[in-house]
Amino acid sequence: MPADFWVCIPARLASSRLPNKVLQTIGDAPMIVHVVRAALRSEAQQVVLAYDDEAIAECIRGVDDLSETPRVALVKTRPDHASGTDRLVEVANTLEACDGQIMVNLQGDEPLMPAQLLNDVAELLAHSSDASVATAACPITSASEWANPAAVKVVTDAQARALYFSRAAIPVTRDSADARQPSLGALRHIGLYAYRAGALGLYGQWPEGRLEQLERLEQLRWLENGHKIVVRHLQQAPPAGVDTAEDLERVRTHWASGL
Repeated sequence: MPADFWVCIPARLASSRLPNKVLQTIGDAPMIVHVVRAALRSEAQQVVLAYDDEAIAECIRGVDDLSETPRVALVKTRPDHASGTDRLVEVANTLEACDGQIMVNLQGDEPLMPAQLLNDVAELLAHSSDASVATAACPITSASEWANPAAVKVVTDAQARALYFSRAAIPVTRDSADARQPSLGALRHIGLYAYRAGALGLYGQWPEGRLEQLERLEQLRWLENGHKIVVRHLQQAPPAGVDTAEDLERVRTHWASGL
């Protein structure tokens, strides 16, 4: 039986590197419209757009196939949240989600996210009763990616539970002839999460942890507070999201090609 889950899309208007990013046009529609449609292609019972500016909501209200479906809910959230996870804490409270409700966090700049991956992380969490969070990772195959601090690495245990996340090149093969090469089995973290709503409520009460502050990685707050994160190992990474103007042009080209 498929997991009962929501896809929640935290979307904010401000973006330092690409102004009004979620409103940028891709093909015939703003980016946020494509993201909501990607979420609707999943098996989610509900798709929640958590926005901070009415301009974002108006994009959805102006599209018939989105505004007329009961699967889509719009929730206005505060503009001062530090992260998408913090925005989802507010959504869980506003919608009075039960503690066991699974909420998949799909960022508002991920128009190419495969629907099946949304299903998979929700299903993984549903079948991992001892975990509060599920996420995904893919193999690192190049030295440049392994060394790049923008590519977050994750190390897992034998049961695919996260041991640590880092911007550093980990794990290191101590006796390798070339320490600059990625270790066999090195994994890059994919920033897609499924949470239990009750655990999100706890997250909202915790201060930033020491490791979170050092690495600037919010997922470390879960580990620092003793919660388990289960990781789905992918064969390859899903299409990348949009962070810069160059990313936007790449996605526009992909869209125009019909791939």
